[in-house]
Amino acid sequence: MAATDAWVRPVRRGWVVRDVAPGPDVDEFAEPEQVTAALAARATGPVTLLAVQHPHRTPQALAAGLGLPAALPIARAALDRLRADHYRPVADVVAPYQIDGPDGTAHGVLCIVDPTSVGADGVNRVRHTEEVYPEVVAERAAMLDGLGCATSAALLVPAAGGAALTDMVGRVCTELGDPVVSLVDSSARRHRMWLLGKGKQQDDLLDLLRGQSLLVADGNHRVAAAAVAGRGSLLALVTGGPRLQVGPIHRALVGTGLHADELERRWRAAGLAVHRLTDRTPATRPGSVVVIAGGTTLRVDLPAPGSSDPVPRIDHAAVEHLLVRRALGVDPDGPALRPLPAGRTLPGADAVLLLAPVPYRDVLAVHAAGRRMPRKATYFTPKPRSGLLLAET
Repeated sequence: MAATDAWVRPVRRGWVVRDVAPGPDVDEFAEPEQVTAALAARATGPVTLLAVQHPHRTPQALAAGLGLPAALPIARAALDRLRADHYRPVADVVAPYQIDGPDGTAHGVLCIVDPTSVGADGVNRVRHTEEVYPEVVAERAAMLDGLGCATSAALLVPAAGGAALTDMVGRVCTELGDPVVSLVDSSARRHRMWLLGKGKQQDDLLDLLRGQSLLVADGNHRVAAAAVAGRGSLLALVTGGPRLQVGPIHRALVGTGLHADELERRWRAAGLAVHRLTDRTPATRPGSVVVIAGGTTLRVDLPAPGSSDPVPRIDHAAVEHLLVRRALGVDPDGPALRPLPAGRTLPGADAVLLLAPVPYRDVLAVHAAGRRMPRKATYFTPKPRSGLLLAET
């Protein structure tokens, strides 16, 4: 195998969990405030991967005024303790992985992917689907570089060939027998993971993956951070489904002081069609937004794309440009507009803007056109459970 073909490769040095790593899934939390609250609730408990990934947000670090650079040695020591207490070392493995749950099914392979690899056509083999927040990328890159270890995986999907990957993973898992890890998480998803060492099966799986271009379904910031860190090592679950679901990520207005009547007035003044509703059911198809502000529910119909607008249009872009920036004078890149995954709440928000899920065909169409969606537009499920396999980077 030529060196240029090794952009997808095994975990050369890793650690597989022996039981269950203590603490919540590190990817359950969308905002720093949620991380800080979760760490405060576990301040007297055992070391967790959440504390390793966010050492500057622990109660101890906050009390001492430690920023991320000063807290990194604490994180490295905590990671060493976790690996000693809850993990065993592995080498040169890929990890066939199956998730089955109420929010979808994903059968794929945990492996190392080089996020900067470019194919013979000059196009990146791993392609972002969404824009990213630079400050989040910088923080995650510093953590990855400081720890030298990936504790959670990005979710990548083949632009084509997903069914062949699903079939091969199923055959390999059947032949391997019992998984090395099997658990049911708090959302009733069943996670099973196997380890596959050197040999023909591993080579066949890697060859199949290397023939794909991969889209980032979940983890655009992790992919960008791995590229910035410059190690050429991203821990990723590559999966073609067979039943991935794309859920919505909504938007919340925070600290604007705007109430329902004022929102309605400003949106009407901007020429938007606004309706008062009694039903708070979120939109299920693109083209309109359901807004909950206090006890009032509104529906705002988005105008049709203009002749010069790229299609398919992603509702999040229209909402941020028309409803938020133009009509309200609120900077969508600032702290007053927050992403809010479906099923989560943000106490104290002035209003929550409920958007329809982005159809998967639109995700593929945006990719095919060489564009990116707005930040935090899609919520792919199911996701792998963080911390089952750690990988040196």
